[in-house]
Amino acid sequence: MNDSLRHSILSWLARGALVAALGAFTFTAWAQYRQSLLIIELPDFVSEIVEQKPAISVLPDFESFVDTQDRKQAFFNFLTDYIEHENLNIIKTRALLEPMWQVVSNGQRLSDVEYLTMLDVAEQYRLDAAELSERQVLQELMKRVDVIPTSLVLAQAANESAWGMSRFAREANNIFGQWCFDSGCGLVPARRGANATHEVKAFASIEESVNAYFLNLNTNSSYQEMREMRAQMRAQSRPLDSMVLARGLTRYSQRGMAYVSELQDIIRVNRLGALDKS
Repeated sequence: MNDSLRHSILSWLARGALVAALGAFTFTAWAQYRQSLLIIELPDFVSEIVEQKPAISVLPDFESFVDTQDRKQAFFNFLTDYIEHENLNIIKTRALLEPMWQVVSNGQRLSDVEYLTMLDVAEQYRLDAAELSERQVLQELMKRVDVIPTSLVLAQAANESAWGMSRFAREANNIFGQWCFDSGCGLVPARRGANATHEVKAFASIEESVNAYFLNLNTNSSYQEMREMRAQMRAQSRPLDSMVLARGLTRYSQRGMAYVSELQDIIRVNRLGALDKS
């Protein structure tokens, strides 16, 4: 297939059909399809995660907990299933990209199915692939399509939502303090500046809030440093270290490094690192 056909002529319908066909492959079939490749298997802990989508739950009344430790544990227990579900989806997508990355790293070209799947993932992860080579697209996707340690997600959730008790968490399912800029897209902060136009985004569910958070950290240019740190850990075959990755989130809050220190304190004091599996 020539480049013009790949980039211009293929219809969205054909693209969807090919991607759907790929979805029917098992990992065994994929290995047979690329017999020359060493396919990286999913981590052992994946089998421990229930693949069923977490039930959309009403945010518990965390204020009702008298004991602070009980409240914290309830908050962690509530969110962990959502986080693991999101990370599992990312692991599956990354597993599709791994053999493609090996193909282009060996100087070969992707098959049509692989190429269209790559474009589909690039669109999902907000990467404009139009002017990039296959190698460049996959190199960037390998940085974006990766898990975020549970400990770091929980620390940010606790910090941004006041342990699930903030107005934005209770009224808008917004666990991570994410903003939006269209009028009516969320809740207007009580202390918003006179010239500010942002709102705190309203989500239909906790799951939607978690999904938006993951996509934000994995695509927004503000968090490129975090993604580079994560990629370096991968390249060195090191476990993902949430205490280090937190340093790449200085732009998440106007408090900068003070905010990072708060996240690290939450991880350390609550021993959240024990929840990390990658």
